[in-house]
Amino acid sequence: MPEKPLNEKKIVVLDSNALFVPVQFKIDIFEELKTLLSANAEPVLLSPVRQELEMLISERSPKLRRNASFALELAEKCKQIEVKNAQSASVDDVIVEAARRWQCPVFTNDRQLRKRLRDINVPVVYVRQKSRLEIDGRL
Repeated sequence: MPEKPLNEKKIVVLDSNALFVPVQFKIDIFEELKTLLSANAEPVLLSPVRQELEMLISERSPKLRRNASFALELAEKCKQIEVKNAQSASVDDVIVEAARRWQCPVFTNDRQLRKRLRDINVPVVYVRQKSRLEIDGRL
């Protein structure tokens, strides 16, 4: 697991499904994160999440490939962090470990991942009522 990036901004780790939100719900996730976290949010994309998106482009339906391509374009707006030795762990395991270690929120709509994060007191950003982002937990 990489060391926490050094800066004064609030790191938010993004799950792959967070990058599908603009397509699914027409929400500008970067502006919403700034609003939700008082303008100092730094979206972070871990390398296994990026690999997951790249895999979706090559293996799935045309609609999913198109959406995954768009998600990868959005990923360029995020700080990219390489995670070494992540091959043996699931993407969710890597996200949970990074959030636990860095004490930072995670943006995901995955119910199981949200529960795992809440169980270890990690704040979770998610889509509420298909129209806005909300945070569950304290920063």
